[in-house]
Amino acid sequence: MGANSAPVKSVILVHGGFVDGSGWEGVYEILKEDGYDVTIVQNPTTSLADDVAVTKRAIAAALGEVILVGHSYGGVVVSEAGTDPKVAAVVYVAAFAPDSGESVSSLIANPPPGAPVPPILPPVDGFLFLDKAKFANSFAADVRPELASFMADSQVPWGVGALDGKVTAPAWKVKPTWYLVATDDKMISPPAQRAMASRAEAITVETAGSHAIYVSNPAAVARLIEEAATNVGAD
Repeated sequence: MGANSAPVKSVILVHGGFVDGSGWEGVYEILKEDGYDVTIVQNPTTSLADDVAVTKRAIAAALGEVILVGHSYGGVVVSEAGTDPKVAAVVYVAAFAPDSGESVSSLIANPPPGAPVPPILPPVDGFLFLDKAKFANSFAADVRPELASFMADSQVPWGVGALDGKVTAPAWKVKPTWYLVATDDKMISPPAQRAMASRAEAITVETAGSHAIYVSNPAAVARLIEEAATNVGAD
């Protein structure tokens, strides 16, 4: 655990593929009200290297030590960027937690029988989208319908290169780690989430929710982030 006796007060939130940082608004509002300094990274999601660079700039600009939080593909970004000395802990929210040499592409290459298949359309010019008609059911089933529609219609193109980006030395091997499993996730299966959390020896909580649990249940997500911030700073 960290050497400080005070809780870590800076939080950096990293979004995943197909979305931007605005989905963190609910989590942001709770953390701000509770006295945290919060930065929301806007990843271009074109390549892992670019996304790590943007995240590292956010870490450098943050006040003091940080809790680095990743959702979905954002988990790959925080795995790579989270070895930064200023990172006190990493938190995964329904996220990929790759080991050395792994990528999103390798982690999703062989889904177990019966696992949900995300409705990803064939790449166009090297970018991926989810089928708009199936977005709500697969990504945001517990988000209010109007917002889920907005998320479907405002998708950020996800670069195939980002999915192929391999982690070198994952932060979860050297930093205190927390993981929130979304038990109704249809993008990353709950068993896959549990396996990655277990491998990372993460302090793990399970909460009923879709892949977009950070949108639909920001209180649960903020609670886990605050637990990490409070406990990592304890002597």
